[in-house]
Amino acid sequence: MAFHSTCQQMLAAFSWTLILFGMMNMHNHLIGQQPNEIRPTNYDESAVPTYTLPDLLTAPDGRRVATPESWEAQRSYWLDLLARQEYGTFPAATVAVRHEEFERGLAFDGKVLRRQIAVYLSRVGANENEVRVDLLVYSPVDLSRKASCFLGLNFRGNQGTADDPEIRLTESWVQNDEGFVNNRATEAARASKKYRYPIERIIERGYAVATAYYGDLDPDFDDGFENGVHALFPEHRSSDDQPECWGSIGAWAWGLSRLAVVLEQLEGIDPEGLIVVGHSRLGKTALWAGANDPRFRIVLSNNSGCGGAALSKRAFGETVARINSVFPHWFCKNFRAYNDREENMPFDQHCLIAAIAPRPVYIASASKDLWADPKGEYLSGWHASRVYELFGLKGLPSEELPKAGVSVGDYVGYHLKDGEHALEPYDWEHYMNFADRHLR
Repeated sequence: MAFHSTCQQMLAAFSWTLILFGMMNMHNHLIGQQPNEIRPTNYDESAVPTYTLPDLLTAPDGRRVATPESWEAQRSYWLDLLARQEYGTFPAATVAVRHEEFERGLAFDGKVLRRQIAVYLSRVGANENEVRVDLLVYSPVDLSRKASCFLGLNFRGNQGTADDPEIRLTESWVQNDEGFVNNRATEAARASKKYRYPIERIIERGYAVATAYYGDLDPDFDDGFENGVHALFPEHRSSDDQPECWGSIGAWAWGLSRLAVVLEQLEGIDPEGLIVVGHSRLGKTALWAGANDPRFRIVLSNNSGCGGAALSKRAFGETVARINSVFPHWFCKNFRAYNDREENMPFDQHCLIAAIAPRPVYIASASKDLWADPKGEYLSGWHASRVYELFGLKGLPSEELPKAGVSVGDYVGYHLKDGEHALEPYDWEHYMNFADRHLR
């Protein structure tokens, strides 16, 4: 009998080994795959699959998270899961940040102070070349009164954010478009996206605003992570052997935190009033930066969609498979295991919103931007509101998506703009109202 029992135990152990080996092989296959046929895009609310979201307040061991003090460990759990399964882990190596102001002047008829700062990032103890990021800062002229500051990355170079001929043209790679030749900016690229940053209005409201071109940190194409800040950490590049390492969104978010180091030291900037903001893929970036870095006192997401504020399990509009297929460099390779398999995700984007708590977070959608799933963006904030309630703070008022043109919520805020996928002055007015409420 003893011999028979021992054989059974060995057989059982061998069977479990085969099962685990098979699961590992399947996982390794999935993280490297791109779907041959991505399922059709769904814009029909009645076709949204039935889904179950993980409970934000249930710890991995099954215990309930019932106090603000116990949230920090739970927050760390969600952040680690999001890092390893979606955005990728940050490198552990120490980085030096130094900066030099290379230009200063008055802009907008003398009403605004402009500062242009070269920020240099290098790895401590290594002989890597420095990565230069140009930081453009507009602030009130009177630097004796510290202003809270919006920080966001831009898509086309600093010269496109304002009608200001003194802004240095970016020398980084830029996707070709009007004003760009051979992936380089020309004079025609100036002020092309100025509507996204209503500088005069922001300063008029008493705030400062800082921006940098996201391509200074990492070019937005699948380059094998050879350029930008990825090149400072060759041992930490995303690969089949290291599927948990950061992608481009992780690099952009990491860069925002390095820029925060500089802003904290600038005259006229309130280090306790840093606000991170981003639109579209940079809205995803702002959320990930804000979740990881508590120096950002407020986090603002504009039309961030899939991989941002929108719930992935709804499979509405852009999906995990679609985003991983078109932009394979944005997320870590582990995220590909959920291509058309969102039901297997042990997390969703409400975990990202909740990880910002108890700091205020604002989510904005656009009524005609179904690709970003406005309802899914709102629902992330609604479900994350449970964590804010743990701190005695109010989040979103109900599960129902509000009508366009109405701003709702308190520490979790939301508005649905009647319009397209864009960052516009309308959005900024709500963001500044939100900042007024929580910083002043």
